[in-house]
Amino acid sequence: MEENNAEVAELHDQPSRYTGLAIALHWLLAIGLIYQLWLGMWMGDIPKTPPGLRAEWFNWHKSVGIVLGLLIVLRGLWRLTHRPPELPDSMPLWQTWAANASHAVLYICMVAMPVSGFLGSSFTAYPIKFFGTPLPRLWEASADLKEIFSGIHTACSYLFMLMIAIHILAAVLHMMRRDGIAKRMLP
Repeated sequence: MEENNAEVAELHDQPSRYTGLAIALHWLLAIGLIYQLWLGMWMGDIPKTPPGLRAEWFNWHKSVGIVLGLLIVLRGLWRLTHRPPELPDSMPLWQTWAANASHAVLYICMVAMPVSGFLGSSFTAYPIKFFGTPLPRLWEASADLKEIFSGIHTACSYLFMLMIAIHILAAVLHMMRRDGIAKRMLP
């Protein structure tokens, strides 16, 4: 009983939930990034004919990616200035380590995906269009650099999907345990 009282007192000194903005960004980005991963996989199967259809989907993917990239910057800045709620001391050390490591990899993927996608697209002969408006070309086309960044984008997408699956599984396990961890991020 004393342990629970100490834990409750400790939790009163810090937020027990994420902030409203952190929760909103989490769910908005979760939906957007899962959509982008699905769309990216689906786009590879679009035939190159009729002309323009494939390009329209790629331009849509790039535009949504830019918007999500800006939201990721906002989320990162918010996270740097607003500490997340602490994990309870009762959580085993290995779970705390796993949670911190998996969140770090998720953040790395969240940054690497739009950056590598933007750079890969920047080195093609085609302009990047943001919802139909061509963006200024930052540098000359380079097939080698396009391949490098596109390869990073593709490899990172598989790692990201794995980490999202692990993240969802961990959230479900916390819900089944009813330990209050998952409730901290629910709207």
